[in-house]
Amino acid sequence: MRSCTMKILTVYFVLFSFVSWSQREKPMNYRRFDEKTFHFGFVLGANSSDFTVYQVLEAYEKFGVRSILNKSQPGGQVGPVVTMSLGTPIVRLRLTPTFSFQERILQYHFIDESYTGNEFMDERIQSANFNFPLMLQFRTHRVNNFAAYALLGFQYSLDLQSEEDASQMFNDPFIKIKRNDWQGQVGGGIEFFATYFKFGMELKYSQGISNVLIQDGTTVSKPIDQLFNRVWSFSLIFEG
Repeated sequence: MRSCTMKILTVYFVLFSFVSWSQREKPMNYRRFDEKTFHFGFVLGANSSDFTVYQVLEAYEKFGVRSILNKSQPGGQVGPVVTMSLGTPIVRLRLTPTFSFQERILQYHFIDESYTGNEFMDERIQSANFNFPLMLQFRTHRVNNFAAYALLGFQYSLDLQSEEDASQMFNDPFIKIKRNDWQGQVGGGIEFFATYFKFGMELKYSQGISNVLIQDGTTVSKPIDQLFNRVWSFSLIFEG
C-alpha cells in the first residue's frame, strides 16, 4: 500500500514540476520578429506521395483486372519561404515555392498471366515538380519562445518529368499523367524562436482536385477512370 502511495505521489510531483516549469516566464528571443512585414527563409523536407485511384466500373469483366493497389513512396523537397504579415501576427500569407521529387507505384492484379506474362505488375510513376503553394497561416500568440499554427490554401504543381507528350510503347505501356495540377492543402506546425531566427516543424497534406490521368487506351490506363495526386509532407523551416 505504501509503495502504491509513493508511486502516485511521485507521478503527481513530476506532473506538478513539469506544469510549473512550462508556465514559468522565460527570456523572450527575437522580440522584434512580429514587427516585420516580410520574413524570408528556406524549407527542407521529406514527403510520401501516392494517388487517389478510381477504377473503371466492371474492370474485372472488361479488362481482366482483379485490383489496382496504390503504394506510396518516399521523396523530398527543398525551396525558399516568404511570409507576409497581414496586419496582425495571428494571420499571415505564406509562399513556399519548392522543388520536389515524388514516386508512386500502382500494382495491377490480373486474372491470369496472358495479359502481362505475370499475374502482378508494378507501374512506377516518377515526378520532379515545381510547386507553388499559397497558404494562409493562422498562428497562436507566442508562449515564451513557442507558437503553433494551422495552414489552409492551394497549390499549383508543374511536373517537369511528365511524359504527357511522349510516344506510347504499346508492347511495354506506361501511365501518362498531366504536366499541370492543382491541389488543395491543409496542415499545421510548431515554431521555436531562437536568438536571431525562427525554427519550425510542419506537417501538410495535399490533395489533387483535377484528374491527372491521360487515357490513351493502353492495358495499364484502360482499367482506371481517374487519378488524383495525394501527398503528405514533413518540413523543417528556418526563417529570419
